[in-house]
Amino acid sequence: MTSFLVLSRRSVQPPRLTLLLALLAVAPLVARAQAAPTAPLPRATPEAMGMSSGALERATALLQAHVDRGDIAGVVAAVMRDGQLVYQVALGVRDVTTRDPMPPDALFRLYSMTRPVTSTAILMLHDEGRLDVNDPLVKWLPEFAAQQVLLNAAARPSDSAPVPPTRARIGDITLAQLLTHTSGIGSRDAPLYRAHDVHRYDKSLTDVVHDVAALPLFEDPGTRYRYGMHAEVLGRVIEVVTGQPVETFLRDRLFAPLGMRDATFRVGADRAPRLATVHRKDADGRLRPHVMEPLDVTDERRLVSAGVGLVASTEDFLRFGQLFLDEGRVGDRRLLSAGAVRMARENAVPDALLPLPGGGYWSGSGWSLGGFAVALDPARYNHPVRRGEFWWDGSAGTRFWIDPVERLVIVVNAQVSPAGGGGFRERFRAAVEEALVVRKGEAE
Repeated sequence: MTSFLVLSRRSVQPPRLTLLLALLAVAPLVARAQAAPTAPLPRATPEAMGMSSGALERATALLQAHVDRGDIAGVVAAVMRDGQLVYQVALGVRDVTTRDPMPPDALFRLYSMTRPVTSTAILMLHDEGRLDVNDPLVKWLPEFAAQQVLLNAAARPSDSAPVPPTRARIGDITLAQLLTHTSGIGSRDAPLYRAHDVHRYDKSLTDVVHDVAALPLFEDPGTRYRYGMHAEVLGRVIEVVTGQPVETFLRDRLFAPLGMRDATFRVGADRAPRLATVHRKDADGRLRPHVMEPLDVTDERRLVSAGVGLVASTEDFLRFGQLFLDEGRVGDRRLLSAGAVRMARENAVPDALLPLPGGGYWSGSGWSLGGFAVALDPARYNHPVRRGEFWWDGSAGTRFWIDPVERLVIVVNAQVSPAGGGGFRERFRAAVEEALVVRKGEAE
């Protein structure tokens, strides 16, 4: 009887009437499908999948050391290879105040790991011909037609000039530029956006995107990579194209088919006991609960932030990552075409805009139409990755990697601000790599 390594301290449009009748006929089937229990992930021993149990146990000890040092309060990590779950661990506590043990199904605020989910939804609509990634944004959101460009991207607003001087824009934003952060839209932390309260959870997604359109771009579209509020705009495009709230589209078309049963933009009272608390070190270096947003994910929030608002479990992102290794299929159902999977996996930033600004791993990365960083030069990374590996993380200590060469999905989640946590994510990725290297060495 096989077992996997589990270590845990708590181990042409139809006529309207025809369309309505069709929807009424399908609705019960959709409801039953969404209510059906999610099948557990397939499991295997590490050795059966060409990995070393001993090395993975050392990976657990490494994570435990980060917990013991107070780098992180708790962590959930998991590894799948060839679609088989070979490793899962839950360590430490969910909250340092209550001392509740970290459960394996803990929920984590994903922040920027929301972006590849929204980008995947755009690729699904591209597959269906409902939009094209090369469409100009104004086709779907005409409020961007009159958008100007800052004369000086570094200029800051002031009381006398709340919007710095601008000039006419050269070129139109395309959806592809939104997907690759090359549109000229800025970060939600940009002083200009902060001065105008652009990203606020008491505003609707429509209002947030309207405010982005009302402010100038930082540079002309297609002239620079600038990590920014692109997924929020893409979320609004999804709503306009489909006529559905973005959270409904994601739930019905992506989360339910994949079995991402905990992926949500708001955590209700029934699941709140599984929500991991964000921590930050105090002046004495001790972890304390930390509030990152004025309205938390348990509050009633108007804004469904398609860029940073998602909450999910570690298993949810194992399932999401596996979609790209299974060429867009889940079971016998296709969610993405093979072409869309390639778009998600391959760098789409033009050569003229490389290397990406920022130094370090940024200079060795590209960015895909799927909302992923893509490893182009592994030597620029401070932990093992392969060329073509794609991944992303979040500002509260979450990260996942998808390795198409070794067919790995690796997820490691904590809740800590700043997100570094003593390098626990990078060191865990290195330890997983050792499990492959050790096993290969044993086989020679």
